[in-house]
Amino acid sequence: MITLYGFGPMFGLPDPSPFVLKTLTQLKMSGLPFRLERATREDAPKGKIPFIRDGELVLGDSVFILDHLQRSHGVDLDAHLTEPQRSVGWALERMLEDHLYWAIIHARWAIDENFEKGPSQFFVGAPEAAKRAGQAGMKQVLHGQGFGRHSDAEIADLAGRDFASASRLLGDKPYLFGDAPCSMDATLFAFAAAATTPFFDSSIRQAAERHSNLVDYQWRMMDRFYEPALAE
Repeated sequence: MITLYGFGPMFGLPDPSPFVLKTLTQLKMSGLPFRLERATREDAPKGKIPFIRDGELVLGDSVFILDHLQRSHGVDLDAHLTEPQRSVGWALERMLEDHLYWAIIHARWAIDENFEKGPSQFFVGAPEAAKRAGQAGMKQVLHGQGFGRHSDAEIADLAGRDFASASRLLGDKPYLFGDAPCSMDATLFAFAAAATTPFFDSSIRQAAERHSNLVDYQWRMMDRFYEPALAE
């Protein structure tokens, strides 16, 4: 049986990491038996979560985990897509994972009120200095990446462009490419949920909620894969 390693339910989500939530949703889509266990980055093969254990194989990174499901278990969540749709889906994922992700991190770690009730939980039992160093370290990462150099309004503007693009791509369809969900739906759901969880108050949450089709889509995905509630 496959074991998926994540952080566990936090912040009103099945997992606080959109990457874990993405892979968790894809595993639910696959129909394969699996279990979910908690882990830390120190346990992970690349120092990042999620990762899986499948027999003797230990594999990290959500992209490569999905490849493994197809290669070793014959699961192709995108079998019904055309090649152009797969390409558009890949581009959407890169926007969410390599751009919107940093807006989410900024909202959680750089806004003190959100940090105190959210990421500070990762430092429970640690000295106060360690918690402050952790927040300062993430702010330094954000500054180096670039998002940390922007104002809150500018970050909301950038995130809003991501949400607008995703909203236009979704349109009035039930899922990204029609009546059946694909692997990229798991990604859009995970990042939309991470950005709009009521646990945090932020300008990027407000930017996402301007797009009613994204809000409806998020609840549609939740109802399909996470009944009876998003937070397990």
